[in-house]
Amino acid sequence: MPPCVLITEALAKPADVWLAQHADVLRCAYDDPGLAEQLALADGLVVRTYTIVDEAFLDRAPGLKVIGRAGVGLDNIDLDACKRRGVRVVHTPDANTQAVVEYVLALMLDHYRPRTDLPPETGGGDSGDTFHRLRKTEVGRQLDQLTLGIVGFGRIGKRLGKAAHAIGMKLLVCDLLPEVQLRKAVDYPFDFVDHETLYAKSDIVTLHADGRPSNRHMLNAQLLNHLRDDCLFINAARGMLVDSAALAAWAKAHRDAQVILDVHDPEPPPADYPLYDLPNVRLLPHIASRTEQALSNMSWVVKDVVAVLDGQEPTHPAG
Repeated sequence: MPPCVLITEALAKPADVWLAQHADVLRCAYDDPGLAEQLALADGLVVRTYTIVDEAFLDRAPGLKVIGRAGVGLDNIDLDACKRRGVRVVHTPDANTQAVVEYVLALMLDHYRPRTDLPPETGGGDSGDTFHRLRKTEVGRQLDQLTLGIVGFGRIGKRLGKAAHAIGMKLLVCDLLPEVQLRKAVDYPFDFVDHETLYAKSDIVTLHADGRPSNRHMLNAQLLNHLRDDCLFINAARGMLVDSAALAAWAKAHRDAQVILDVHDPEPPPADYPLYDLPNVRLLPHIASRTEQALSNMSWVVKDVVAVLDGQEPTHPAG
């Protein structure tokens, strides 16, 4: 009999079709009341972001052998609990790197290179006035005149640094790993600094740290005070890295700064989210990795799921 694999969040169609050719596929949304019944049948499980795999979840899946996370971060999966039960976990560590890098660069350009389309009504008599007014007022800044601070120098941080260096930006880097190890991994220059220095000297600060528990609220009220008054702050990594209340207070006190958040804690943001309705805060719906290619790359975690069920070693085991 083929193994039974449960999918709780949608996959790209080619990967979904491939999996159906190698396993009996069950489908049940992570918040469906009937999930427990389906979990009891599952040999394998494929999840994305919002399926929380903890002890209680695993108790409902006694036959589970492997979990495939169609994505990079493993914050929603209790790896220790899985290890104790002999459940393998696989993921797609480099699947969305390019997508996130391009997205962060786009956010920087959105901020520093304002561009407004000529409105349709300028086809009339005032077209010259509007044209010349926009040319005078929409004056941006070049990225090669700015310093980029990258907090977290993993796959995304390194590739973002490479792109920023190619543009001509100065780079500041902060990471838990030793400086010598990070320098061996890239072929471009950067200054390795502590958090306080990075925040104080960067025109742009972008977070790319992982979701380990010790990183929760790594950007708190104390560290926020080191940010420049006109800083552009971007978080397209994890919402839990930032103390939302502290960031809201900082944004209110520094109206020349700009905050762009693609990720939130929790998601979706609740009605009392303190960062709503602030003129210098831009909130986005967690779309940094939402490209066709990245979604496809992540969905192919199904190959490692089937490999484990076939008794083979996966290409990308977690941990």
